[in-house]
Amino acid sequence: QVQLVESGGGLVQPGGSLRLSCATSGFTFSSYAMSWYRQAPGKERELVAVMTSGGGSTNYADSVKGRFTISRDNAKNTVYLQMNSLKPEDTAVYYCSAVRLRRYWGQGTQVTVSS
Repeated sequence: QVQLVESGGGLVQPGGSLRLSCATSGFTFSSYAMSWYRQAPGKERELVAVMTSGGGSTNYADSVKGRFTISRDNAKNTVYLQMNSLKPEDTAVYYCSAVRLRRYWGQGTQVTVSS
């Protein structure tokens, strides 16, 4: 059974940091590209960051470049998203996703940036 479980979300003040984790099981993690998406209320889900299966290549949305960092630990079957200098517009539900021949999704974790 495939599982992706996000954690680490919460309420943070503008300028603060959070680290999201996505623990996975049920598929060959090291063979999948991993990504983070987010969806704010009333908006479409958007890609935030993606990392190739081997970890050699990453890509970020322009809105988060220089502030967010995606990483993965293939030994722990876990992907991370380090979020620094958070802004109110980063408020959203954050989802991790695994993709190779098909895509799997986690259930999401809420991130709220507010003073």
